[in-house]
Amino acid sequence: MRALHVPNAGDQPTLGDIPAPVAGEGAVLIRVKAAALNPIDNILAAGAMSGMIPHEYPLVVGRDAAGVVESVGAGVDHVEVGDHVYGHVLLAPPIQAGTVAEYAVLPAAGVEVLPEGLDFVTAAAIPLASAAASAAVDALGDEVGAGSVVLVNGASGGVGSYVVQLLAAKQIKVVATGTAADAERLRDLGATTTIDFNAGSVTDQVLAQYADGVDALVNLAGNTAEQIPLGAVKKNGVVTFTTMGPDEDTLNSFGLVGHKVMAHATREVTAPIAAKIADGSMLAGVAQVLELDQAAEGLATLASGGARGKIVITL
Repeated sequence: MRALHVPNAGDQPTLGDIPAPVAGEGAVLIRVKAAALNPIDNILAAGAMSGMIPHEYPLVVGRDAAGVVESVGAGVDHVEVGDHVYGHVLLAPPIQAGTVAEYAVLPAAGVEVLPEGLDFVTAAAIPLASAAASAAVDALGDEVGAGSVVLVNGASGGVGSYVVQLLAAKQIKVVATGTAADAERLRDLGATTTIDFNAGSVTDQVLAQYADGVDALVNLAGNTAEQIPLGAVKKNGVVTFTTMGPDEDTLNSFGLVGHKVMAHATREVTAPIAAKIADGSMLAGVAQVLELDQAAEGLATLASGGARGKIVITL
């Protein structure tokens, strides 16, 4: 099968032929119709997590996909051959299986049938980004509710697009960072205010509008105290983050409570959001659709930080 893969450790992702996978116990083999890219794809392709989780090669790029079930392994009873499904390759050792390929094996826990009316491209954009967004919003806690003001730093990307919508659905006022060109799209998603991170300090811009600071921060961009607008949050405010930082000492110095979140893109987590996208009450935020031959270009766009929403590869 054709797949975007890393042939050996240290190699660049390349498009070529490798053997098709087989569905083992508790897994589902799909014929991929669309696969979404995520920032973690570049991280795994570079072997940056190989010291934490064993990698095996050839390593296929991609974690999210939608397609048609070709076969199911023992113990799988919620989908069957011919079903249109979407799903996610959960982060478990060894790192090798991926989705930017003609065929992909997904763990049953990450696979769900497409809701009626949901197309493959849209469905592929759901799993990882929506799960990360759900985790980041849930970790804010019940005290951040209707009428609260939450800053979303890095709102323009795939995860940010979901975070803005999830917060707005709770009647929370959203301050979203992005470029000037992305301001209208972010407002359409539910942002109350947009901040152009190219126009100067995000913290200063936020404090110019909310002198006492915002109630909470969802941080999706930046890893250091200098890159994260912690000073824009009120004392005793809450910070949730999908990035590496800030550390506990830094949070304490700002008088903040922080929660590092991880996405768990199981079907129980993604199905409610898929249902909302299918009925039109949420958007998947697909920004760019590329063919398989252009998949490496999509990875480069993600690496540059230039993605505005989800990038999806069609097969």
